[in-house]
Amino acid sequence: MPALASLLSAFVPIWALTAVGYLAARTGLLGEQAEDVLGLLVFRLAMPAALFGLTARTPLGAFADASLLAFAAGTVLAMLLGLAVSRWAFGRRPAEQAIGAMAAGYVNAANLGIPVAVQVLGDATFIAPVLLFQVLLVTPVVLTVLEGGEAGGRPGRAAGTRAGRLLLLPLRSPVILGAGLGSLVSATGLPLPQAVRHSCELLGGAGVPTALLVLGMSLHVRPAGAGAGVDVGGGAGAGRPVEIGASVVIKTLVQPLAAFAVGVLALHLTDRQLLAVVVCSALPTAQNVFIYARQYELSTVLARKSVLYSTLLSMLTLSAVGWALGTVPH
Repeated sequence: MPALASLLSAFVPIWALTAVGYLAARTGLLGEQAEDVLGLLVFRLAMPAALFGLTARTPLGAFADASLLAFAAGTVLAMLLGLAVSRWAFGRRPAEQAIGAMAAGYVNAANLGIPVAVQVLGDATFIAPVLLFQVLLVTPVVLTVLEGGEAGGRPGRAAGTRAGRLLLLPLRSPVILGAGLGSLVSATGLPLPQAVRHSCELLGGAGVPTALLVLGMSLHVRPAGAGAGVDVGGGAGAGRPVEIGASVVIKTLVQPLAAFAVGVLALHLTDRQLLAVVVCSALPTAQNVFIYARQYELSTVLARKSVLYSTLLSMLTLSAVGWALGTVPH
């Protein structure tokens, strides 16, 4: 019973705020632009501030922890499987294969990972290296494929222009910028001034509840022609049910199981490390995948439905992980 009570105390706030966001979107309580505006608040202000403060006070040595190796192994396997499904089972183009790989292995660490980590692990320390791994290593590789692929840019865009966009990517992504600047501060070993630290805490503190509200809003499927529900680009058969199902299964089941196996068999992680690794690996597909698909004029069906269904299923898988491995007492 104590374990059940701990599990409920960890996940009930997540479910409750997500449900409030869904109801707000369904009833139109906050208006048609609420999801977009609150999403911008989270991704461009609150989460970058939270990440800056988190990485600034986290020693860089923590990023070389064995736990990250287990997470990285699960991520690489999941993305390779997603790419293989897109390429050999459905004959997708290189740019579409990159989206398939991301849908299968790119976790929603930026807006769902932090609240889940706070509720289940007791703090969000492990999210910092996970985010850095994704935004500084995985994302540039994927964007290089998207920029250089068939949908990598509009006709006439020079290769030099595409290279320049990649080089300026950290400046155009608040999440990358916040994490990167925080890492630089951490490398100096100097503590943040009290005023700066407190300001980051105040702004970053708005990120967790707002992100969960936005997550709930995103689960409300809008009618055709209402923004996020509209498909963009893509060829015939893009986002078939079998393809979507394969992506969701890889994301929610294969990736956390692979991370668990590596953590137990190869790295012999502690119980707390293993819990952090598996919880982060079991997070659903990030909404960034949908954003990238739309930006590069690819079919958004696979990305959008992978985010939706993996998010719904992750409510069960994350709960199962917390029950099996145990949550950290608050």
